[in-house]
Amino acid sequence: MKLYREINGVGPELVLLHGWGLNSAVWQTLYAALIPHYRVTSIELPGHGASPAAESADPQAWAAACLAAAPPTAYWIGWSLGGQLAIQAALQSPDRVAGLSLIATTPRFVRAEDWDLAMPRATFSAFAKSLDDAPDTALLRFLSLQVKGDEQGRSTLRQLREDMARRPRATASGLDHGLALLRATDLRAQLADIRCRQQWLFGERDTLVPIGLADW
Repeated sequence: MKLYREINGVGPELVLLHGWGLNSAVWQTLYAALIPHYRVTSIELPGHGASPAAESADPQAWAAACLAAAPPTAYWIGWSLGGQLAIQAALQSPDRVAGLSLIATTPRFVRAEDWDLAMPRATFSAFAKSLDDAPDTALLRFLSLQVKGDEQGRSTLRQLREDMARRPRATASGLDHGLALLRATDLRAQLADIRCRQQWLFGERDTLVPIGLADW
């Protein structure tokens, strides 16, 4: 599985991994600030953008595909699902991930008996069902949740939709597998095994990844 990537700029190596249902266009507004200082490799996840779909929702296989598209050593920035995969990459190939910046990322996206810093399982299941029934509406709702509470939410949402429309849409398989990863992934016990520097960024109004996770 060979993933689509875009490489721009000159300098230290930097990898960007977008979130579920999105594509590399979500980084568009950051490129102008990054490219003068870094060699940026933006990778599109399996079944997203121009990347082919994976055979299954296997986090190790997805991370391995991202590593195959990445430079030998780089600092990785991941958003949401992209952040989980960046963590997985650091666990699988610690010598290749120099550091992590994780945006709105959680080690476990769905609640469990010992984990309430996440989305309720019933809410997640309802969202997954809405994706099957009306994928365009579900994706728009997901984007809307990303900017909920933002004073410039409407303009940000419009910009996201315009940028994403410039890239191929995520496939049904890519969306289904991505949701399966978000539902099943639990990296809590493995975080202590990461040896590179880490930066975790949270939003106090985030409706998907609770701000309380920062204290945890």
